[in-house]
Amino acid sequence: MNINYLIFRNLKKNLKNYYLYVFALIFSVALYFAFVTLQYDPAMEEIKGSVKGAAGLAAASVLLVVIVAVFLLYANNIFIKRRGKEIGLFQLIGLTKGKIFRILSSENLILYFGSMLIGIFLGFASSRLLLMILFKIIGVDAQASLNFSVQALVQTVIVFAAIYLLIMLMNYLFIRRQSILSLFRVVSTTENTVRRMTLSQVIIGFLGISLILFGYYVSTKLFSGAYDQMNKLFMAMLLILGSVIVGTYLFYKGSVSFVFNLIRKSKGGYLSLNEVLSLSSIMFRMKSNALLLTIITTVSALAIGLLSLSYISYYSAEESSRQTAPNHFTLLEEKDITAFTAALQKEGIDYTVIRRDVIVMDADVSRLVGVSVAEGSNGIMSLPIVDEKSVAGAELLPGEALLTGSSDAMKQFMGIQSTGDLELKGRTQSFPLHVKGLNKESVVSLYFSKGVPTLVVNHTVFERLDKEKVPDLQRMPSVYMGIDITDQSRLEQANDLYNELRVDEKNGYISRLNSIADQKSSMGLIMFIVAFLGLTFLITSGCILYFKQMGEGEEEKPSYTILRKLGFTQGNLLRGIKIKQIFSFGIPLVVGLSHSYFAVQSGWFFFGTELWTPMFLVMLLYTLLYSIFGILSVLFYKRVIKESL
Repeated sequence: MNINYLIFRNLKKNLKNYYLYVFALIFSVALYFAFVTLQYDPAMEEIKGSVKGAAGLAAASVLLVVIVAVFLLYANNIFIKRRGKEIGLFQLIGLTKGKIFRILSSENLILYFGSMLIGIFLGFASSRLLLMILFKIIGVDAQASLNFSVQALVQTVIVFAAIYLLIMLMNYLFIRRQSILSLFRVVSTTENTVRRMTLSQVIIGFLGISLILFGYYVSTKLFSGAYDQMNKLFMAMLLILGSVIVGTYLFYKGSVSFVFNLIRKSKGGYLSLNEVLSLSSIMFRMKSNALLLTIITTVSALAIGLLSLSYISYYSAEESSRQTAPNHFTLLEEKDITAFTAALQKEGIDYTVIRRDVIVMDADVSRLVGVSVAEGSNGIMSLPIVDEKSVAGAELLPGEALLTGSSDAMKQFMGIQSTGDLELKGRTQSFPLHVKGLNKESVVSLYFSKGVPTLVVNHTVFERLDKEKVPDLQRMPSVYMGIDITDQSRLEQANDLYNELRVDEKNGYISRLNSIADQKSSMGLIMFIVAFLGLTFLITSGCILYFKQMGEGEEEKPSYTILRKLGFTQGNLLRGIKIKQIFSFGIPLVVGLSHSYFAVQSGWFFFGTELWTPMFLVMLLYTLLYSIFGILSVLFYKRVIKESL
């Protein structure tokens, strides 16, 4: 038996046992090469031309390398420890550590670079599909073609060659430091299997859950007005981050064992076969993997949260544009209105012109908004005011008013009430008014509202206010002018005419279609990058958990042999294994989803107008993809149980 034969045989064995690692390696290379190919694609010049686009792609490529490198190094660390006995046997038969390292290096060289070649081919084949998806998301009307980039190939080879060298260095140090005796014990020392619950573990378990709940509670108060200063808000964010991360670590370190131990004690120590195979194993496995599970949970929550927020902004683009521009087109100067309407008439496009006189006055809103906001500005806020006659359906008595153009962010951050009293401050007199309602629909553009609600008042009161207005507070011009297209099917044609006027660059001029396209373009690129990185992390973290289950399955194989000899069937054992996988994969998933929910819930209103649909879709997709690894683990255990007897 020569070394070449050993290399071939070990390669065949490892490929059979670690096929998912090979798949993950191929997938990682394919993702990275496809992403880098996008960066060098000529069709991406428009996106790369913007500072945000170029910075986003560059940052994503770096993060992608970090995720892939950490995964490959960690996976290799698991495999090299699992092969400890094999390396020890090589030394027993007389092979030197240098020859053993050469065998492992040769195996990895063939496996690694073979997978890399396949990954590059698949990445090249899928690059056009990714480009089409990106163009569809950001609304770019361009042809996606298949282009091979030499720069992308060189960059990919350099990156993964560097990772390979790090893997070889890790293997070399491992072989050099281990003695023959320690190699035969390396697997058994990697997992903590102490089965005694101590008082300190009970305290840790209770503290972990308490810290997580405390972080959740603070997050619900983050933008409710409780933190009225920037430094307090920043400290609250750090407090949330620290308590949740530390709490998550302690949760895995002690809380899981604590809860499951309570369940076991409630049964008086009499556990069924399913409970023995599931609860008892997880109680002590999660404690030894606390740091790994904390990292996976935290990054999963971050990926889900960022993707949810970007999708909320993308999903809410149309509704958000309605709040900044209530009509299809917003113009400020009369000459531009005349030119645009003339162009519409020439093309036979029916339209409606909306004009609203706008007055700006200081108002005492201390009885209408949150305490912290009122105290910060002495209760005074400048509000735009319009006449009820210019707003359809608004019928108000002289002492009544209506607030319009509010947003979820405004309600949360300002603590604004739907009803209450305020007082307008004129030059010589004040005007007390009772607010009878708070609507989301805007009646003036952002140029006039400046991000605060618009006040609709009675016609008689509006005329009196017009005489009492303070000149320094008024917007110039003081008339809001909007245009709505009657036939929605001709809106895009009207938008083309608007763009020909080249007035969109002026301050206060808005086309709703352009606004929607701009928001979808910017947030679509962010969403694509976050989804790309999130998918990479999902695959790598899922593989790591799967590898841990593989190791546990091999260690527990003798126990399955005994149970099979006692008469338990494969079906009996598999039911307990399924419950174990639900806990093993489900607990990190549920905790990660919970973290992301409270993170998104605390500030989603700054990103859009719709929460539940975007967040639910992101979480559902992540859960479905994550569940695949749990199913693969069950299939692996099924094979182990079958081979145990």
